[in-house]
Amino acid sequence: MEPTRPERAPGGHARRRDALRDLLRGADLDALLVTDLVNVRYLTGFTGSNAAVLVHAGDDADRGEDRTVLATDGRYTQQAAHETPDLRVLITRACAAGLLGADGEHGAVGFDSAHVTVDGHAELTAALTAGELRRAPGLVETLRAVKDAGEVDALRQACAAADVALAGMIAAGGLQAGRTEREVARDLEERMREAGAEGPSFDTIVAAGAHAAIPHHRPTDAPLADGDLLTMDFGALVDGYHSDMTRTLIVGTPGDWQRDLHDLVAEAAAAGRAALAPGVATRDVDAAARDVIAAAGFGEHFVHGLGHGVGLVIHEAPAVSSTATATLEAGMTVTVEPGVYLAGRGGVRIEDTLVVTDDGAAALTQSPRDLVPLSRDEP
Repeated sequence: MEPTRPERAPGGHARRRDALRDLLRGADLDALLVTDLVNVRYLTGFTGSNAAVLVHAGDDADRGEDRTVLATDGRYTQQAAHETPDLRVLITRACAAGLLGADGEHGAVGFDSAHVTVDGHAELTAALTAGELRRAPGLVETLRAVKDAGEVDALRQACAAADVALAGMIAAGGLQAGRTEREVARDLEERMREAGAEGPSFDTIVAAGAHAAIPHHRPTDAPLADGDLLTMDFGALVDGYHSDMTRTLIVGTPGDWQRDLHDLVAEAAAAGRAALAPGVATRDVDAAARDVIAAAGFGEHFVHGLGHGVGLVIHEAPAVSSTATATLEAGMTVTVEPGVYLAGRGGVRIEDTLVVTDDGAAALTQSPRDLVPLSRDEP
């Protein structure tokens, strides 16, 4: 079937494709075949489960938009017309191969080698009868690292849904001794949906007592008990964008070691947040928080990177770790999540999602970071 030619209605996705074209011309590519569904959504707004898009670079006289085509199969004909009215649409089951086989000569076509299998590459090579394939990984991810205003707004809404869920659970007395980790996780997820989320942005972590020393503990039927540190790592999904937040509370009254440990992690988290600014290397942000924990003698118990980018996927560029090579730019959204984990005793992690601004950073997650004591009988 030949691609249909809709009336053009330029918008945010069209601007993203134009930005990609600048990268394509800089890489001496005539087009980019995009097969990762997250990247397809970013560039077009299409959310179906089978799709690819071929973005042509064009030149100074030709934007390349007229030759840019989205491919999907017949299940999504109406959805594509609704979600991508500004693009030509090719209806075919074999989306990527179909795009390369259409419209004749494509020139030098880049493909994201991180998302194409060896067998998939063989199919693309057979389909491209006029032109050549070149590896071109990470071009769309480069654009995705810096969010536009609409993306930041979606992330802010996702963070707000998580904030509302936690506040509501605490107010309702839902974090009391005797309740299980699984019950708390399910309650949080349902409250996020009630607050407008499509669902959780990842599997919710609820870790009580000694389990709080396991960074990615899976909730069990273990009951919360008086004296437990309680770590909850969760997020909401809104319009495809993910929030990410961790808070550590205490069931009952904290002991001195628990309060001291929480104070230490809170100090490290504050140092990490304060280090965020355009032009700063993300490894230096990691160091700002890690040095606080190391100076207190707990360096070996901080066992992961400080944070990561967050957006259409829960972990994306830029990485914020001691080995990261990225530099922050205004519009990047990242997490800051230092933690200290003491095997057999418990642990503390405090995490926020933040957007880098022109002169620093602003937290999108707003829940209090204090070591809130949760009594048995009162919220």
